[in-house]
Amino acid sequence: MTTYNWDLIERLLHEVQNGAGHSFTPRPYAEQHAAEKAAQGEEIENLDHLKAVAGEYEKLLLERGYIEPRPEEEGGNGENFVLTPRGSRLLSLIDSSIPGNDHPRQVLDEQEDALDEFTFDDLASKAQIA
Repeated sequence: MTTYNWDLIERLLHEVQNGAGHSFTPRPYAEQHAAEKAAQGEEIENLDHLKAVAGEYEKLLLERGYIEPRPEEEGGNGENFVLTPRGSRLLSLIDSSIPGNDHPRQVLDEQEDALDEFTFDDLASKAQIA
């Protein structure tokens, strides 16, 4: 069973969403994420590991169709992305600013691999997950 750091994925998806005109850099985003969590008094896992995971998530999100290269006319520079419809659905499910985001994360965690394209698309199509 694959488990994901939903807070980190949420951070990466927000950076993609707001990334017009600048390069997507997952390792520094992981570092910023860790600093914010530490400031909130949360325990932080090994920072080097977190940075490596962020890089792996970038690759996974791209390969599985959650993000795609940003078109030039939308501020694309060859090193940044946009959310796909699948990525937007994922972000809406795990977004911590939305009350009740714990339930969708729990449902996702119960899957063999929640970010498998077929598994996610099936889950996201069910109204009861949200």
